Amino acid sequence: MAEAKIRRGGTARLSSAKGRATRGGRGRALKHKSWVDRLVDALPVSEATLQRMASWAIVGIFGAVLVGLAMIFGLPAIAQKQAAEIAARAGFEVEKVEVRGVERMDELPVYNIALGQVDRSMLALDLPHVRAEMLKLGWVKDARISRRLPDTLVVDIVERDPVAVWQHEGQLHLIDVAGVVLQPVSANAMPDLPLVVGPNANRQTAGLNRLMENAPALKPMLAGATWVGNRRWDLRFQSGETLSLPEGDRTSASALVNFARMDGVNRLLGRGIVKFDMRDPDRFVLRLPQGQVQEKPMGQDGAVSDLPRREEEG
Repeated sequence: MAEAKIRRGGTARLSSAKGRATRGGRGRALKHKSWVDRLVDALPVSEATLQRMASWAIVGIFGAVLVGLAMIFGLPAIAQKQAAEIAARAGFEVEKVEVRGVERMDELPVYNIALGQVDRSMLALDLPHVRAEMLKLGWVKDARISRRLPDTLVVDIVERDPVAVWQHEGQLHLIDVAGVVLQPVSANAMPDLPLVVGPNANRQTAGLNRLMENAPALKPMLAGATWVGNRRWDLRFQSGETLSLPEGDRTSASALVNFARMDGVNRLLGRGIVKFDMRDPDRFVLRLPQGQVQEKPMGQDGAVSDLPRREEEG
C-alpha cells in the first residue's frame, strides 16, 4: 500500500513539473515573437486572406512587368496595326468624304487631304493630323473631322470671309480681315471688294476696317487704300479722288471724321478734285485737275471755308 502511494505521488509530481516546464516554455516563446508576427496578429484579417492578397500582389507585379516588356518591344503598336488591317479588310476603310460648310473655296484640296492618307483604316486614321493638314489651307479658318462608320469621313469646314484684294509685287490675292491670303485673283475677275496696295498692307486690313467705321457714310464709297511707308493710309474713292490721311490711329480717325463732315456739307466727292491732303492737321490741301494746289485753313471744328466751285475746276 505504501509503495503504491509513493508511485502515484511520484507520477503526480512529474506531471506537475512537466506542466510547469511546458507553460514556461510557451511563455518564453511568446516573449521571442518578432515585430512582424505581432503586426500580422494585430491585422483584422485572417491568415488565409493575407495569403490571397499576397498572391494577387505577385500576379499584379508580374503582369506589370509583362506590359512594360510589351511596350518596350512595340507589341501594342503591332497589335493595333493588325487590328487596323483586319478592320480595313472587313470594309472599315475610308472610301467616302462628306464636306460641309464650303461656299467659296474649292473642295478638291479637302478631298485630296482626306483620301491621301497612307493608312486609310477607319480605326487607325489620325484625325488630329488630318485636321492640322486642313488648317493649312488658306480658306479654312477651322475644321472638325469625324468618322461615320463603316467608310465615311465627315469634314466640317468654317471658311474665312474675304474682305479685300491685296495687290503686292504685281500679284492680286484675296485676303480676309486678318490679312490671311485666301487665293490668287485674276485682274479680269476682280470681286467687288476694296483693293489694298503696298507691302504689309494685308496685315493692316483690320485697322483699315476700324478706321472706316468712324465714317459709315464713306465706307461704301471706298474703292481701295494704299498703305504708305508702313505708317499711314491713302484712301481712294469710287469717284476717283484720293484722300491722304495722317499717321496714327486717333489722328487719322479724327481727320476722316472731319472729311466726312465736310463732304456731307459741301459735297467734296464727285466734284473733279484729284486729291485731298489732310496730313497736316492745320491745313487742308486740295489738288485740282490742272495740277493747281489750293490750301485752306482748317478751323477748330474741322470746317473749311471757301472751297472751290465747280466752275473753277476748268
